[in-house]
Amino acid sequence: MSSERASNVGFFEKQFRLKENNTDVKTEILAGITTFMTMAYILAVNPGMLAETGMNQGGVFTATAISSAVACLMMAFMANYPFALAPGMGLNAFFTYSVVFGMSKSWQFALTAVFIEGIIFILLSFFNVREAIFNSIPMNLKKAVSVGIGLFIALIGFVNAGIITAEGGTIVNLGDLTKGAPLLALIGLVITGFLLAKKVKGALFFGIIITTIIGIPMGVSSMPNGTFLGIFSAPPSLAEVAFKFEWANVFTWDMLIVMFSFLFVDVFDTIGTLIGVSSKANMLDENGQLPKVKQALLADAVGTTLGACLGTSTVTTFVESASGVAEGGRTGLTALTTGVMFLLALILSPLFGMIPGAATAPVLILVGLFMMSPIKEIDLDDFTEAIPAFLTIVMMPFAYSIAEGIVFGMVSYVILKVLTGKHKDVSPIMYVLAILFVLKTIFM
Repeated sequence: MSSERASNVGFFEKQFRLKENNTDVKTEILAGITTFMTMAYILAVNPGMLAETGMNQGGVFTATAISSAVACLMMAFMANYPFALAPGMGLNAFFTYSVVFGMSKSWQFALTAVFIEGIIFILLSFFNVREAIFNSIPMNLKKAVSVGIGLFIALIGFVNAGIITAEGGTIVNLGDLTKGAPLLALIGLVITGFLLAKKVKGALFFGIIITTIIGIPMGVSSMPNGTFLGIFSAPPSLAEVAFKFEWANVFTWDMLIVMFSFLFVDVFDTIGTLIGVSSKANMLDENGQLPKVKQALLADAVGTTLGACLGTSTVTTFVESASGVAEGGRTGLTALTTGVMFLLALILSPLFGMIPGAATAPVLILVGLFMMSPIKEIDLDDFTEAIPAFLTIVMMPFAYSIAEGIVFGMVSYVILKVLTGKHKDVSPIMYVLAILFVLKTIFM
């Protein structure tokens, strides 16, 4: 090993404590690239969705990449966790379809709400409010969150590949599996499953690459412009979207409602993702708490605030982080690698654009399997524990929301414990949260 390489390995070991976490540089980098590939779709989906509001699509692309990269770097160096962040799906849909279209507000109004939410998040992180919420959730519900996220992320994979669709007159329906993206995804599922069964290091990463290559002659994967230079492009300007806030309507009821809605979904999406992924990676301590959760939540809050300044919707911890954890990622080096990939995407967008959703879908589906293991540790004999856990699990994919799954689980937990005389099992914070959830459902 050269002295320069040894120095680099020494830096990573000192910074991220790789041996202590039973990992190495190669594993962490592969995990970070895998995480990026499973969430890189956000670089196309988020700008496209926000562009419907009138925002400059190129500017939103740059804002998405930069805010994701910075948030990932903060997660890496502040918390040393393998969690990746980017503008969240669901939150960008709320931004576009509920605030701008539904309430007839400007995108500048929505962006201002996201900025205020981010500032409040930072304050809540400093005062340990979000940390207290995280620690108040009972262990059985934490394990249920992991399982629910597994089903949710598998559903995302099936939908992204077109294996499951909303067509055909039913709520969900089986897509046409004989051609195009669904067929490629099934081929990728077999290939990736084979690599996992043979215990190939980097199975998820190599599964994505092989599936993408197979997709070229099938017409699903698209090649860059045909030349080496064709894979490079200059980052679009932020000028038309950065710092475009609308301060005139800050002190209005509509702003309060919109800001609180962003706040609610982001808090519980983030907490749910941290619980689920850290539970799967055995990062929770004996009390079900996550060391350095405050730093992890602060990275999320700063990412949201920076993202709003640059011109994008709420940045949150991505459930696709589970793919990197499944690949062996255990430290901030995974998040650092993902952040670097987002920066590279600024100039290599045509290259990353050739990876279709059908190539990453098999990874998401199989990660769903990996996330299921905590179900074995849930107490299914005590119905005051089992029913809330079950509702948490099934409502995440059925409501297409991590946050709503947590709501159903926590409210049912409190109600059942009180009605059966087990109120001592419920912490004061759980009572407060259950009441707030009910009020939100009634009045919002």
